[in-house]
Amino acid sequence: MGILLSGTADAANAGMSPMNTVVYIVVWIVAIVAMFWLMGGSQRKEQKRINAMLAEMQIGDSVLTTSGFYGMIIDITDDTVIVEFGSNKNCRIPMSKSAIAQIEKAGAPAPAEDKKEKKKEK
Repeated sequence: MGILLSGTADAANAGMSPMNTVVYIVVWIVAIVAMFWLMGGSQRKEQKRINAMLAEMQIGDSVLTTSGFYGMIIDITDDTVIVEFGSNKNCRIPMSKSAIAQIEKAGAPAPAEDKKEKKKEK
């Protein structure tokens, strides 16, 4: 039985030289590394966008938090912001800057209003 197994193994490897095996392995490693590099690139791009958004944040900007609450920034420190929620002006919560998902600049029209104005101009 051992002869049969060794004979089939030799026949399977007869067409594959050691150099071909090394090249085959290297090609697969390069393909896997390239795949991870491309996936990491999109994450780096998104992180740069978020960092730029947080750097441009100012008092009076409207924000959407990662938990889904809308509020207005009333104070900014190095790593935290104080956001005011609701219309009664009594709900002020300090939170980490990383909890901000979107920022709408004070005085800037909403994206839906921009589309309506463009249609009216035409």
